Amino acid sequence: MPKPSGAVKWWLLCGVVMIYVQIMLGGITRLTGSGLSITEWQIITGTIPPLNERSWNNEFEKYRETPQYHKLNKGMTLAEFKRIYFWEYLHRLWARLMGFVFAIPFAVFLLRKQLPKRLILQLVVVIFLSALAASFGWIMVKSGLVERPWVDAYKLTMHLLIALLTFSYLLHVTVRQWVADEYYTVSPLLKRFAAVLLAVITVQLSLGGMMSGMKAGFLYPTFPDMNGRFIPDVLLSPSSWTMDAFRHYDADPFAASLVHFLHRMVGYSFLLLVVIFYCKSKKVKTRHPLPAAAGALAGITLIQVVLGIITVLHFKGGLPIMWGVLHQAVGILVLADLVVVFALIRKPYV
Repeated sequence: MPKPSGAVKWWLLCGVVMIYVQIMLGGITRLTGSGLSITEWQIITGTIPPLNERSWNNEFEKYRETPQYHKLNKGMTLAEFKRIYFWEYLHRLWARLMGFVFAIPFAVFLLRKQLPKRLILQLVVVIFLSALAASFGWIMVKSGLVERPWVDAYKLTMHLLIALLTFSYLLHVTVRQWVADEYYTVSPLLKRFAAVLLAVITVQLSLGGMMSGMKAGFLYPTFPDMNGRFIPDVLLSPSSWTMDAFRHYDADPFAASLVHFLHRMVGYSFLLLVVIFYCKSKKVKTRHPLPAAAGALAGITLIQVVLGIITVLHFKGGLPIMWGVLHQAVGILVLADLVVVFALIRKPYV
């Protein structure tokens, strides 16, 4: 397959990095409780932040009508509001910047006929996924402006998954443009194994999103046990397994306990699977980059498990924002490495 020009490849890589930064900004926004500070979705006029005291007071007045203000932040000062407003504004501003960085070069490359037809179709998919992520982001925000003082955990998780899908898809496309044909590994077995790993990490990232949305870390800030138990007592009670327990997770500890327990178990299982995958990948020819990428995957996954443990333990002293951000940052790097590994493997007929 013919490769695009160097300018196109660097542009694609820039897009991958910008999406990574955007997901991290979303994580910081969520952990600092900033996501509901801007109560309107103004694509054009929202680009300009409040520039004077009157504008700031108008924004603050809108926020003071939200459930989050009345239930969690009653008495917040304007200076405190400005701090949470900053992260949500930066999150939205970065999204707009990504649009410009993508759209303008895309139009130029199209006019110059520098994009292969298949790549054009793939980039259309990226545009669709990006629009879907933005739209679901607003749906998520609206869920926290009605009754709950925070966004719905399930909608938050869906927003995160769409963003990660956009990131992963563009990264996969980018790797395929950068890597020369002779550097791919042909192995149906490893390809299937990598697909299984992608499925498992998707489940794990979903559980991580719900962990954050349900604030499940506060329930069991202990390791290796969960408040003295391997399986929390609430999960062993048949009467706890009801649909209402999942719907009303902010009042019933069952759903958050289940998510927390599964997040730990899937994390351990994923680490074991990654180590097995790495051992199998070492058997391929040394000139291929796959063994190195698989080794990096094993190392980053181990670091991620350790960070997860540290993050859980720090919930004893309140919400560990720094550790939570680090845990998410490395988690996305695990996903990125796995996407690269998957892209480096081809079936015989490809």
